[in-house]
Formats: sequence, structure tokens, C-alpha cells
Amino acid sequence: MHIMKTLRYLMIGLLLASSNAMADRIKDLASVAAMRSNQLIGYGLVVGLQGTGDGVDVNFTAQSMKTLLYRLGVAVEGPLADFETAASTGKIDVKNVAAVMVTAELPGFAKPGQKIDVNVAAIGKASSLRGGVLLLSNLRGVDGEIYALAQGSLNATGVDSSSAGSKVAIGVPTSSRIPGGATVERMVNNPFDRAERVLLNVREADFTTTNAIVSAINERFGDDVARALDGVSISLQAPQDQTQRVAFMSMVENMDVNPGDPPARVVVNAKTGTVVISRNVRVSAAAVTHGTITVSISTTNEVSQPGPFSQGQPVAVQNSTIEVKEPNKPMFLFQPGVDLRQIVDAVNQVGATPSALIAILEALKSSGSLRAELLVI
Repeated sequence: MHIMKTLRYLMIGLLLASSNAMADRIKDLASVAAMRSNQLIGYGLVVGLQGTGDGVDVNFTAQSMKTLLYRLGVAVEGPLADFETAASTGKIDVKNVAAVMVTAELPGFAKPGQKIDVNVAAIGKASSLRGGVLLLSNLRGVDGEIYALAQGSLNATGVDSSSAGSKVAIGVPTSSRIPGGATVERMVNNPFDRAERVLLNVREADFTTTNAIVSAINERFGDDVARALDGVSISLQAPQDQTQRVAFMSMVENMDVNPGDPPARVVVNAKTGTVVISRNVRVSAAAVTHGTITVSISTTNEVSQPGPFSQGQPVAVQNSTIEVKEPNKPMFLFQPGVDLRQIVDAVNQVGATPSALIAILEALKSSGSLRAELLVI
């Protein structure tokens, strides 16, 4: 009797574990609308390069150098045009300087003094930013206001070397990243602490997932706490006290729900030959065969000799041979409603390459047999 009771508890535990294994946290499925990030952009100069900068061919780099030196109290004789002329004639060498664009992403709750990562990319003729240092640059939002200041050493890992006609390129040496390279100076107005209701946005629009989140929240906190506005947005009745509101959102985002199954989708990367097939892909009845025709043309040069005593001249003759090869590819049949595993097994049996698989999937979609969305990237 004791053994039977133990087995019963064990089976219940396994069922609960399997059900929880399919559940996801709300924070992994949705995000608070007030937490949206904002894009920042700026212009700057990178110095300290080992002769891989813009050089004398980029005028705005020399112009930026003059402006920077003037702001730092370094007098540059003559008007701006004279400075640019001197740079173009080689008197002022800016091959160790590169003009760059600086971009960053400002989180929704970022406060002044916090650090954010920045990306740096060359916009002139610089061949590498390796070993450079970004000088103080303003990062502005779409409203033109300065929200962060960026400065620091670049972490460029790309290599581009050439010698004696040979060239080796690893990565992209003209772009880099500075972890924590910008300091937030201004915070974005956030309605989280003032709005009567908090808005959740599901990352992937799905009515089943949205309904599951609303049902789980109302079941725990009471009816009408969560309202579904559409297939993406959910309105929450949150406490007005800020401490209670933060605690409420903490409990909400850590709740487990069972999301809806994603739509059937096949993603094809034609450049790399990568094919990703989701679990819900189905194929209706179809017969498929795929093969390639190889045409080989070979040419041999021969000399045609004239007959004896004909006083003719030897003539060069080209003989061409054309050979056509068509491999014997078997045909395979898809039964109605086959799943992902059967599709992969059938394609592997005929030895199809990734490019052949892409062609088969496109043909199935065109014939209407593929019950999925086909995305070619």
C-alpha cells in the first residue's frame, strides 16, 4: 500500500513537472510599454590610430580637428579653408585620426550617471580603428537633446592586413564597441509612475498567448485586473503607491503561463544555405523529385595535315565534345499531414543538399502543399 501511494505521488510530480516545463514566465513573453528603449546617435573622432585613419582625403575630418583644437584652447592660424588646404598638402597629417559615427541604446529606466554600451563605426576612409580612443562625443535623441556622453578606448577585434598582393581580413576592423563607454546625462520622461494603468505588450502578436496572460493574472489577483486590448496589448490595474506598484509588477512578470503555439514557419537563408523548420509545419499530399543536370564541354586542339603533294598548309582544328549527365534521383511521396521529422527523413533519404532543400521547399509552397509561412532572408 505504501509503495502504491509513493508511485501515485511520483506520477503526480512528473505530470506537474511536465506541465511546468512547457510554461514560460510573463517577463519572457511580454514587456512593459514604459520600458521601451530609445536610440541615440552622435559624431566623434577616434585618435591614436597607427596610420590607419582617414588621411588627407577626408576634408570633414580635418575640419573636425580644427574645431576640436579651437574648443580646447589651441589656436590654429588662418581661416578654416587654410587649415583644410594645409591638411590636403601634407603639412597637417591626420592619418592617425578617423571620423566616426557613435550609436547607443538608452534603456527606458536609465538614470543619470549610469553606463551604457556604445557602437563606433568609421564613416571616412579609415582602414582600421584598432587601438584607437574615442574622444568625448555627444549622443543625441530624435528630439535633438543630449542624453549621454561617450568616450573611451575602442575594443576593435577585426584585422585587415595586406602584403605583396596577398590580403587577409578577419572580422570588420572599421567598427568597434565600447562596453560602458557612455554616461547617461538626461533621463527620458517615463509614465510608469503616473499612469493609472500599466500597459503590457506581448513580444509576438498572438491572441492565444495574450488571453493566457490575462486569464492567469485575473485568476491570481481578481477579475478585471487585466484587460486584453488586442492581440498585443494588455492593460493592468496597478496600485497607485510606487512601492506596491513595483512589487505588483514583480509578481506579475514572474508568473508562469502556457503560451500559444507559434505559427508554422519555414525560414530559409539563401546565402548560407541554412533552413529552420518550426514544429507545426505540415505538408499535404505531394510527390517530389529533384535532380540537377550537368553539362560538360571539353575541347581538344588538333592539326589537320594536307594531303601529299597537295601544296596545302596545316590547319589548326578544335574538336569539342559535349556530355550531359543527369543523376538518377528517386521520387519521394509526402502523405497528407506529415510532420517535421518525416519531412527531414524524406529529404535525407534522397541525399538533398541545403540548396536542393531550399528549392524543394519553394516548389512545395508554390504548389500549395506547404502548410506554413515561407520566409527567405
